Amino acid sequence: MLLLAGFGLIFNVHAQPPAPPPLPAEFQSTDVIEFQGEGSPDNEFCLNCHENPYLQMTLASGEVVSVTVDADAYADSVHGQHGTEGYRCIRCHDNNREYPHEEVSATNRRELSIELSTACARCHTDKFDETMDGVHLMALIDGNEEAAVCSDCHTGHEVQRLTDEDTGRPLPESSELAAQMCESCHADIYNVYANSVHGEAVLAGNSDAATCSNCHGVHSITGPTSSSEFRLFSPESCATCHADEELMAEYDISTDVFDTYVADFHGTTVTLFQRVTPGQAFNSPVCVDCHGTHNIVSADDPSSTVMKENLLGTCQQCHPDATANFSDAWLSHYQPDAEHAPLVDLVNKIYAVLIPVIIGAMILFVASDIRRRWADRNHEDL
Repeated sequence: MLLLAGFGLIFNVHAQPPAPPPLPAEFQSTDVIEFQGEGSPDNEFCLNCHENPYLQMTLASGEVVSVTVDADAYADSVHGQHGTEGYRCIRCHDNNREYPHEEVSATNRRELSIELSTACARCHTDKFDETMDGVHLMALIDGNEEAAVCSDCHTGHEVQRLTDEDTGRPLPESSELAAQMCESCHADIYNVYANSVHGEAVLAGNSDAATCSNCHGVHSITGPTSSSEFRLFSPESCATCHADEELMAEYDISTDVFDTYVADFHGTTVTLFQRVTPGQAFNSPVCVDCHGTHNIVSADDPSSTVMKENLLGTCQQCHPDATANFSDAWLSHYQPDAEHAPLVDLVNKIYAVLIPVIIGAMILFVASDIRRRWADRNHEDL
């Protein structure tokens, strides 16, 4: 028994974290230390305490929050790489200019994250203003404290650059990073997206494929539940890529998709609603109604909603009485040609010749009739 108790004591001792190192001498006094000036104190001074891996803070809720900062991770972040020393801690933690620090007003971990994220607005005013119209801030205002704030997507001390510093264009790795940011809250949707034609490409390192922010926006994020116009104008989101001739040429994808959609009955109806009554409900299908949203797959995939074997079922969502002839009449998004619709292409070519010939003949007939009548009138006058 004594032997077992001895082993238990050993394991219990090793299970406990080592005692935190003592505070630096200047912090052991009970006097308040106050720092003045924009650059005071410097980061090294703050790290005297905050590099301690066991430094914690207990909130009113009883939650224990680590306030340890990984100095190396911060140094590798976009903020840590600014200038020669990086941004000073005090730039964001402006209320910590004295020690002991002020008591935090947040009562729990989530309130603390929300409170600290407001510091981002000091430098990133334009981006912060964009969030004012976004679904996340609207949810936060409505009382949903789980709605994403800056640090949920960008982290606190490990913020990475997502755009090129010179051109402002997204970096190649930003597409995958953006999807992973959204995954932390929207895991179910992410799992569906990851198996889609877009998600598979993005996760394979293809920065041309659509990621979450390409469709929903970055900071002014919208969606079908937050904006009545999101679905109405969604074809334009698809057209951003699918009407880009240079981009689509790299993947041998036709850019006729948007033009043929706008030219048919569905697209024409949607265009009229966009121009006349954008806030009114409408029942004409847009791209996502036929192709899917996060689950879009190649048209050749057996599970595709627009594959020939599945197309009738897709049409019947709006046209329940549709038969096989209904879907067979669909020319897809191709302009009729000898390869995709030879009969329609032949009729188009015949009409392309026949209509000008008929109209030309009628104009010639009318002109000759006018000339004859004019000649007859002049003859009578003589």
